[in-house]
Amino acid sequence: MQSFPSAAAWLDPLNDQQREAVTWGRPADGRGVESGPLLVIAGAGTGKTSTLAHRVAFLVVQGVDPQRILLMTFSRRAAQEMTHRAGRLVAQALASRRGVPAAPGASLKLPWAGTFHAIGARVLRLHADELGLDPDFGLIDRGDSADLMDIVRQQSGLAATHKRFPRKDTCLAIYSLCVNSGEPLERVLDEQFPWCGDWADALRALFARYVERKQQQRLLDYDDLLLWWDLAMAEPAIAARIGARFDHVLVDEYQDTNRLQARILRALKPDGRGLTVVGDDAQSIYAFRAADVDNILRFPDEFDPPAHRVTLSINYRSVQPVLDVANALLAEAVRQYPKTLIAHRSIGAAGGAGDGGDEEGTDAGGVASGDTPIASRESAARPRLVTVLDEHAQACRVADEVLRRRECGIALRKQAVLFRNAHHSDLLEVELMRRDIPFVKYGGLKFLEAAHVKDLLGVLRWADNPRHGLAAFRTLQLLDGMGPVNAQRCLDHLGDGGFAALATYVPPPAARAAFASLRTLLIALSAPGARWDGQVDAVRAWYLPILQQRHDDAGVRAADLDMLATVATQFGTRERFLTELTLDPPSASGDLAGPPLRDEDYLILSTVHSAKGQEWDSVYLLHVADGTYPNEFATSRPSAIEEERRLLYVALTRARNQLELIEPQRYYVTQQARHGPTYVTGARSRFLTPAVMACLDRPGREHVDALRATVARASSATGDPRGARAIEGDASSDLASIRRSGAAVSDVAARIRRMW
Repeated sequence: MQSFPSAAAWLDPLNDQQREAVTWGRPADGRGVESGPLLVIAGAGTGKTSTLAHRVAFLVVQGVDPQRILLMTFSRRAAQEMTHRAGRLVAQALASRRGVPAAPGASLKLPWAGTFHAIGARVLRLHADELGLDPDFGLIDRGDSADLMDIVRQQSGLAATHKRFPRKDTCLAIYSLCVNSGEPLERVLDEQFPWCGDWADALRALFARYVERKQQQRLLDYDDLLLWWDLAMAEPAIAARIGARFDHVLVDEYQDTNRLQARILRALKPDGRGLTVVGDDAQSIYAFRAADVDNILRFPDEFDPPAHRVTLSINYRSVQPVLDVANALLAEAVRQYPKTLIAHRSIGAAGGAGDGGDEEGTDAGGVASGDTPIASRESAARPRLVTVLDEHAQACRVADEVLRRRECGIALRKQAVLFRNAHHSDLLEVELMRRDIPFVKYGGLKFLEAAHVKDLLGVLRWADNPRHGLAAFRTLQLLDGMGPVNAQRCLDHLGDGGFAALATYVPPPAARAAFASLRTLLIALSAPGARWDGQVDAVRAWYLPILQQRHDDAGVRAADLDMLATVATQFGTRERFLTELTLDPPSASGDLAGPPLRDEDYLILSTVHSAKGQEWDSVYLLHVADGTYPNEFATSRPSAIEEERRLLYVALTRARNQLELIEPQRYYVTQQARHGPTYVTGARSRFLTPAVMACLDRPGREHVDALRATVARASSATGDPRGARAIEGDASSDLASIRRSGAAVSDVAARIRRMW
């Protein structure tokens, strides 16, 4: 199909694979691009973001109207980054045509770029009347959804059962998994929540009442945005109207989509014309959120003729020894698109450079400027598998290596410690604090999870929707004397009327002054024609006295509200602000204002799931043992084991120059002293097969070899071969002690035998 010339200078940074993906298609009648379905398999570090941005720019340069391009990503930041890059590329291409330099700061407006959920919210508001949906529906985040689930749970009498009933967060997780996976409740319970199996009927009734309560209050939760959109696309007439808005639909991280999202895409473009999806089946690690790797594995065969496939395999991030381990691990996967990652650094300038990689601060060769001799000396070193005695030895090993590399010029921020579960870093955090090594652990609070931010947003949400019961309850209970009973009495008094009806409500004596000012504020915020500018400042001014009364660290929390006010200026309406902030909240500035960031540098600690999309010069991976990789709860299903393989693959491919896998030998049994006498021996990860092990170095093996040679000589001299066999089992366990001590090997056993 491809017939476009590809000699434009602005395409020069692309390698041949990227260029094929970017220019796929043929000229349409008049202007634009006509293309069938396109699948881009973008291996780790192969320039996915750059490729997708160039694709958007290519479409615009060829005459496609930016308003008819739909770009869906999994974060607002990714959408903004791609739009910014595409704008810069379009300006460069158009200037090149005219033979003039590109204007600085040129930008591209791509009105339909955002996350699946944000785009879903816009589509639902536009077509609300056709769906029987109130266009002014409110949105609730995960925390509010759990609270509403808990209210319904309490009112249904399920909190007072004789047997343990799931708590609110578990109930919401079950509900969400059912909605997004499309699986029946019984199957979800059987596979993911077996201990809840006896409560299937009660849970079904609970979910029905939860849905009724949301609809009564004109609320949609996070899952509803996809569910309502999917059901809307099931109506042919509505689907045709929505699909006709867009000539091209581009989707990032397609391996992380669920069944609802896949159905929505197929309904948007049933024949696949203009549909481009980018992803990597090897990085599908979110099945617990109902992501379905089969979406990307089946994609080509869902169309006739099948989708065109382009595989990006030139890696701009890691050195080849790191990629060799990842390639060996992935080669043993059961179902996959075959790919072998090749380090761009090993092929020089061939195949493009410059913008090929995704990460900022990486030059054409993928080496950060200013690296010290150790970086260049170790950059080609093979990854290491280090065996240590226990978790304490693991923490000491990591701390030692982090400090050693810091002294050699690798900043703490360029080093990361990754782990399967958040609690796996507990002992390491203690050791880091003991050694005065500052660190930041990823996966902290979001804006909407912080109490003070939820308080301020609650006022805005109530002003936006007077029937928003959750927001009203939260706001009213900020006032002294306004407990749940008085809050409910106030809501009953309000009814379906406007906030002016609150003038006749008599609050408890302790709350009268604050209630009067709140009533005035709500009337002003909800008045017809009220300007959005300054509303956050008005709510903040009302809330600050409450903040100072309730929180000892009010100054730090007030900084969060300052950030919130700054963010609000980027949105034209209150509805758009609340929608975007609910769907894609930034991190709380209070979390980032602590001691670690006041230091000169800080180490990165992160779960592997949170590390996806990131990269560091040096990576240490903790607890590489069976039971962790794969997780012990994932071994009952082959598909779960394969996802665990992909999780390890993601961890390995975060490293740019150095990679160290650490396997403790002992795991101490709980319900005893931390390092008591009872322990179990950790089994080597089943993913560390001979092919993978052949790509790893094992520091200290020379000591074992020397020890075996000494025993062999002694056995030969005495005629007793038992020494070699005796030492075989204990050599690896003693390895850490021998290496730490640095002492010469002494054949004590032979000396004892010679005594007699």
